Amino acid sequence: MKPSQFAKGFQARPDTTSSEKRTALDRLNAIDGLVRNDAKPAVAGRAIPAVVPRLQEAEAPESANESAAYRAWRLEHGYRPGQVIELALKNIKPSPFNPRYFYVKSSIAELAVNLAKQGQQQAIHVIPDYDNPGNYFVSDGGRRVRALKEANKESVKAIVIDLPIGIQSYKLGYDLNVQRDSQTVFDNAVVWRRFLDDRHFQSQKELAEHLGLDESTVAVALSIAKLPETIMQEMVARPDRFGSNMAYQVGRYHAARGTDATLRLINRILADDLSTRQVADIVKGRATAQESTKPAGRQRYAQRLEIKLSGVSVGDLKSYGDDRLELRLKGLTREKRDDILRQIEKMLK
Repeated sequence: MKPSQFAKGFQARPDTTSSEKRTALDRLNAIDGLVRNDAKPAVAGRAIPAVVPRLQEAEAPESANESAAYRAWRLEHGYRPGQVIELALKNIKPSPFNPRYFYVKSSIAELAVNLAKQGQQQAIHVIPDYDNPGNYFVSDGGRRVRALKEANKESVKAIVIDLPIGIQSYKLGYDLNVQRDSQTVFDNAVVWRRFLDDRHFQSQKELAEHLGLDESTVAVALSIAKLPETIMQEMVARPDRFGSNMAYQVGRYHAARGTDATLRLINRILADDLSTRQVADIVKGRATAQESTKPAGRQRYAQRLEIKLSGVSVGDLKSYGDDRLELRLKGLTREKRDDILRQIEKMLK
């Protein structure tokens, strides 16, 4: 494989054999082993050098699974696999084969505050852009990169890994996100639609076979891809309420009623805790969205903040206009509920 293919990605569906997939997985496992066993945490108050000492070729560790492009790069830069280095954030860019597409702003802002206070505790993984020396694609750590930029940081701790940029790297990243439960149907919808539009796959059946998924799963995601991003963004913020089945019904409703009505339906799903079956009945006409019972010109919220306790979403805080706030919380213990009530009463006195 030519180095340019690593940087630009495959323009057609790669003929990936089982042995090639095994090689990529071996590299990833080797990287994880190096990070666990060899990588030393940064010493407090001491910056990790941006330029690592050059190693002689005889001193540089070699792997039978190492690609020629990566070996040439690390020998040129004196890089030891698994080593944590510091890179300029301006030189880090998203991979065109990143399995994630949507990043919730409130989540990024929360992480930015944490990074500003505690610093970056875990290095991201990057892949060299062999066509543009000094630049790197993010392989793992897109949220951290966005949060560091939000916190006005200029550098990021990173481990440079040996993976190709292409469908193969997408699949590895996708599998990792599925294990973390961070991959959403909305990410899949946008990225899979792009894969088909760019002719990486000739059909949704071929895409499903490559990902090891049922074709109906891919078909549902592709139907959701027809939704405007503004509507998908509303649902991305509440993955607990909008899985693939609910999003599919919202997509059917949008096809019949349009964007404004769909946004009102989303608000009602959240406010009234509607089930997927109830929404399906609305779509089929067996029930109404009860828009007529809403006050005319019902005001949409201007801002919404998701509220989490111990990492679990328990509700949200919405602002309307210049003078209205709406707080909705559920799943609290009685003690926590009473404590919140006392604090609100104290603030309003």
